[in-house]
Amino acid sequence: MAGPVLTTSAVPLPRRPFDPDAPDARARHWYENALGWPTVPGQPLRLRTGVRFDVLDVPAEAGAGALGHLAPGSPVALRGDRMELLLAAGSAEEVPGVLDWLEWGAVTLDLRLLGAGGTVEAPPPTGAVTSGRAGTVQGAAVWLRPPGPGRGVEALLPAMPAVGREGSAPDLVRLLDTVAAQCHRVRLRRLCAGPAASGRNQPLAFS
Repeated sequence: MAGPVLTTSAVPLPRRPFDPDAPDARARHWYENALGWPTVPGQPLRLRTGVRFDVLDVPAEAGAGALGHLAPGSPVALRGDRMELLLAAGSAEEVPGVLDWLEWGAVTLDLRLLGAGGTVEAPPPTGAVTSGRAGTVQGAAVWLRPPGPGRGVEALLPAMPAVGREGSAPDLVRLLDTVAAQCHRVRLRRLCAGPAASGRNQPLAFS
């Protein structure tokens, strides 16, 4: 299944002056200057989606079954009972059509997308101590698989297959098929467990 070649801008993002006294200053500096990921002004620290990456948000137990389809070094975050899988920028627009093509479009899936114009909570860098953060808040985002050093992380993110695409990024179509199947199993398991469990399900939503 062919798709557009997904690329990121080669123009470096402007660097924000480093203020060590600002809340989350070290984390913000690391995201913006070490990774080149734009952040959103204000607190708490959030990352812009749709620029360097998109996000696929699924139940943690469903995402765990899809980790084998990700490249080593592909970032994955946990937020409470949710897992956030990072995708190549622009992928969020492709997902609904891919799910339809895979015949998952008519199935209710607890699956959310964040693409252009969205933001996501920024997990603290692994091992970092940031000002204004006494410890990890329950339910706050944390890295299950933190991004590696440098600015080559995007080359590892799942993307649509395309002729001539460089690198060895995982196939987004295969990942989505596995994630959808896992989400469906989780939903059926919760429905069988009773109304209290099934009440936690959310309909398929793209944002």
